[in-house]
Formats: sequence, C-alpha cells, structure tokens
Amino acid sequence: MKGLPLIQSLMFELKKLPGIGPRSAERLVQYFLKTEDLKSLSSILSNLNHKIKKCKECFSFTEEKDLCSFCEDDSRNKDLICVVEQAFDIFRIENCGIFKGYYHVLHGVLSPLNHIHPKDLTLKQLKERVLKKSFKEMILAIDSDLEGDTTALYIMESFKELDIKISRPALGIPLGSDLSFVDNKTLGQAIENRSYF
Repeated sequence: MKGLPLIQSLMFELKKLPGIGPRSAERLVQYFLKTEDLKSLSSILSNLNHKIKKCKECFSFTEEKDLCSFCEDDSRNKDLICVVEQAFDIFRIENCGIFKGYYHVLHGVLSPLNHIHPKDLTLKQLKERVLKKSFKEMILAIDSDLEGDTTALYIMESFKELDIKISRPALGIPLGSDLSFVDNKTLGQAIENRSYF
C-alpha cells in the first residue's frame, strides 16, 4: 500500500479493533472502497462519541440522557441489583426475560497482570449505590474465569459487613447436552451447584 497513506492509515486504525488482524483490515478496506455510499456508516461513527454516554446511575450506555431506560423504569424490582462486567451483558440477561431488577456495570474485571485494579472499575460507585438504595440481593453475573472469580471474591469481601445477600448465577451443564462432551471443571461445578427437588 505504498503511496496510499489514506488506505494505510485506515488499515492501521482498523487493526486496533478487537479481532481484526491485517487480512481482516485489508478486506474491510476493500469493502469500503467498493461501497458507493459510506455516509450512513460515517455519520453513525462520528455521532457515537457525541450521543452515547454512560448512565450516571448504573454506568451502562444511554443516548443523550443522564439515565438509561433500565434506571428510569420505576416498575423494576427495587430489591435486586445485577452486577455485570460490560454493558452489553445487560442485553443478554434481558433477552432471557427472567430478571426484572436493576443493573450495575463494572466496565471490566480485576486483573493485576493487565494493571486493572479496584479503582479502575465502578466498585466504589456500586458500594455507594447499594448503601443508598438498600437492595436486598446482589447477583454477580460475572464470567467464571480467574479474573471474574477474583472480582466476585473481592466484591463479596467488600460487602460482607452490609445487609445484602450476594449470589452468582448457577454454573454447570448446558440444557440438553451430553455428559461425555462436558469438561471436568464444568461437570464439577454442576455437581457442586446441584439443585434439589
């Protein structure tokens, strides 16, 4: 791409996106060059930083308002708060149609190796919110990996003096799966978190 600094710059920026390597960046640039009208995409991208902001209550995303639609909804269960890693986790939970409480977005998990510490997350705001709103239960819907488990333990330890029940979604075998295809860790968690009838 020598002699084409605009294309080189675009490919350089595209490679910064998660999951985009040199070949994917090249394919995207080729697509953009073939597309007649990029005004719509360009307009959306340029408005993204201006119109989308973080909700002042739960730190999810909202468009041009101070509070997101979940925090504004007075019909939600005021006893429950669900803590998630990222804002898009909320939509996965909402699609289940079961949870009707409020949310809180951490914007990551604790990861000392990646220099992500408690002050880098919205943990302080979570504690202030729990004290102010008097939630009865906090569900930690955080990934069950090393960083997620570390974050969950940190939250449990930080909140142990408060009068709030802390839970995590059950882990284990997916519905309709064959035990011979389930890994040992998942099977162990399923047995440990078994349901009684």
